[in-house]
Amino acid sequence: MFRDRMGRELTVKEVYHKSINRMINVVLDFELMLLRWVGHIPFHSVRKIFYRLAGVKIGKDATIHMWTNFFNPSGIRIGEDTVIGDHAFLDGREKVTIGNHVDIASQVLIFNCEHDVHSDDFSAKSAEVKIEDYSFIGPRVIILPGVTIGRGAVVAAGAVVTKNVEPFKIVGGVPAKEIGLRKNQNPLYRVGRARLFQ
Repeated sequence: MFRDRMGRELTVKEVYHKSINRMINVVLDFELMLLRWVGHIPFHSVRKIFYRLAGVKIGKDATIHMWTNFFNPSGIRIGEDTVIGDHAFLDGREKVTIGNHVDIASQVLIFNCEHDVHSDDFSAKSAEVKIEDYSFIGPRVIILPGVTIGRGAVVAAGAVVTKNVEPFKIVGGVPAKEIGLRKNQNPLYRVGRARLFQ
């Protein structure tokens, strides 16, 4: 008789489904390892080819800097003229939608799946993350599942975003709270071209 990690007895059908799921996860883990290697290639255009092949939807003139990591790349959509900084982590187990002209700084972590610490089996729960056009996410920000960052919003460096951020609000801290309002509420700028070899 087979048992799951909680000690519950499993039927043959459940064992079969768990085995298939395990094999799928092994393939995904291998793909993620390859994408980490791709992250070391010092040419934006080459990296984008591999990221698109892995399922990331990348808009025109978007840039993904070196050493970005993904989880389930097919759940990630990046808009036009958007920059993803180095060492960012994008979790695609649920949808992650990043708009146009968004600037995401270095070492930003975007999660859309987390453990339910109140459940009996520590199961995962997930929710979509949206970052709307012209937002700026500062370095080392953590965005948690289910959050929407409104158009033109700014998240200060090191913040942990646990709730939605209204358009053009500036938030900071742990957990992130409103600390200001962005003056330019009709942004029309382009983020700009990528630095070479980054």
